[in-house]
Amino acid sequence: MNQASVPPMVLIILDGWGYRDTSDGNAVATAKTPVMDSLWTAYPHTLIRASGKDVGLPDGQMGNSEVGHLNIGAGRIVPQELVRISDAVEDGSLQENEALLNVCQTVRYRQSKLHLIGLCSEGGVHSHLNHLFGLLDMAKAQDIEEVCIHVITDG
Repeated sequence: MNQASVPPMVLIILDGWGYRDTSDGNAVATAKTPVMDSLWTAYPHTLIRASGKDVGLPDGQMGNSEVGHLNIGAGRIVPQELVRISDAVEDGSLQENEALLNVCQTVRYRQSKLHLIGLCSEGGVHSHLNHLFGLLDMAKAQDIEEVCIHVITDG
């Protein structure tokens, strides 16, 4: 395509600005937004989905700015770490992770404790309890006798 024939375009990302057909309980719909109203009326626009599988999260999982920007920037669905780790726990491949196996081997060799440090929540954006349980299952399978859990709560 000839570059001269491509009209200028602006990508506007409004964090926290949602769209819903009904106005009941909808702050955006009930607010006075003359500039946005004129842009919406005068120019082509589209809506994108920002949660669940549409942005690489589990079905029904709320997205956030980070997830949305990553997918827009990539121009495709990017499986989020949450999904990748959850899949590894579920399909058993977490227990084959070379880095984790090396840690377990070192803990056994030194007869020390395994320390697990990280976010722990059911929120599902940056962590999930199932990940902790998957690591504990791995520690048990690797004959790790002592595990210390250092929890960073999320919210």
